[in-house]
Amino acid sequence: MNRRWLAWALGAAVLLAAVAMGAATLRGPQVDALVVPSAPLVRTLQFSARVATLSRVDVGSTVTGRVAQVRVMEGTQVRQGDVLVQLESDELRAALAQAVAAERQAKARLEGLRSTGRTAAQAARAQTDASLQAASASLARVQQLVAEGFYSPAQLDEARRAVDVARAQQLSAQAQLQANADAGTEVAQAQAQLALAQAATVAAQARLAQATLVAPADARVLVREVEPGQIVQPGKALLSLALAGPTQLVAQVDERFLEQLQLGQPAWVVADAFAGQRFAARVLSIAPAVDAQRGAIEVKFSIEQTPAFLREDMTLSVEVETARRERTLVLSQAALLGPSGGDQASVLVLQDGRAQVRKLRLGLRTLDAVEVLDGLKEGDTVLRGNATLQEGQRVRARTVSWPIASSAPPAAAQGNQGGGVGPALTGTMGR
Repeated sequence: MNRRWLAWALGAAVLLAAVAMGAATLRGPQVDALVVPSAPLVRTLQFSARVATLSRVDVGSTVTGRVAQVRVMEGTQVRQGDVLVQLESDELRAALAQAVAAERQAKARLEGLRSTGRTAAQAARAQTDASLQAASASLARVQQLVAEGFYSPAQLDEARRAVDVARAQQLSAQAQLQANADAGTEVAQAQAQLALAQAATVAAQARLAQATLVAPADARVLVREVEPGQIVQPGKALLSLALAGPTQLVAQVDERFLEQLQLGQPAWVVADAFAGQRFAARVLSIAPAVDAQRGAIEVKFSIEQTPAFLREDMTLSVEVETARRERTLVLSQAALLGPSGGDQASVLVLQDGRAQVRKLRLGLRTLDAVEVLDGLKEGDTVLRGNATLQEGQRVRARTVSWPIASSAPPAAAQGNQGGGVGPALTGTMGR
């Protein structure tokens, strides 16, 4: 009796299992499915950048000399005009003193020509005028006496020669007087000598000034490559200065992502050594040309509030928010059929228990998700991409979750930590 009941029970179990298997076969295979939500979507780019001041200059000597003093150290803040390096200058000071003395001599000669020289020339002219007048009067008397027979013709010739000599002396005095005038040759020559002496003084002063290296502007000393006693020559950088000004970040970004970058986009920056001190930045400029060797484009960022720990050439990680949707239909890229690219795609949706192909129009993309502009509505069930499914095939949907942030405050408010707002939706393209 017991054996009979056991046989009946086994038979019933087998029959029920067969019925269940048949029903499952009729309902189709079980497939993972996603429910289309409406959620925020943020796309970011992440890459490395370095700290760079607005301007960086190298300071060197323009003359050959021995270093007497170096008055700054690396890291020293200097003001415009502060002495950085002092070269030995005894010889240059002596050359300047010699040039100043020559200038004074030339100036004294010019002043002499304009005062005592001009007076002497005027006196000489007056003397020659008087001599010519006396010689002319003497000639007239001799001529009369010769005519009366008291003097011989030889005495007349002598009187004429005296007049000629007096006239020549008068011309010479007149020429000297004209030379000592403001437009005269003597004064012009003295002025030229004074100008030459003044130029020599300026050149000596310039050479002496070159022995003192000063800060061209407010700056911070980055590199010091000079010590007292060292012989320096023109063309060698002795100090490297970072001029005071806004601190910027400079990054080389793959040209593939150029389309995503725009001026003014917000960014968050972090240094490995100060991981807990993120700070904000913005895209300041995008280079007009691409580096052909690296296939990259230079992007500069302005810093809203420069942290104290930043150092020149420090390497930082930058995350730029390139696009944001406050609320939109989002879908995992894993649900798309075929290659992912462009603004068109297909998915399998669950409709009346069967898999149906739906054409989509896509918008913003991240690494994990896409924005659906057309083809789906909120709450639709999308089947995970499966090459074995056929359109119209019965399926059983098993809903799975994927991480979607329920809300997305502005990136500047929370720093886009990790992958940003909605980790599954925020891209980390451009690493």
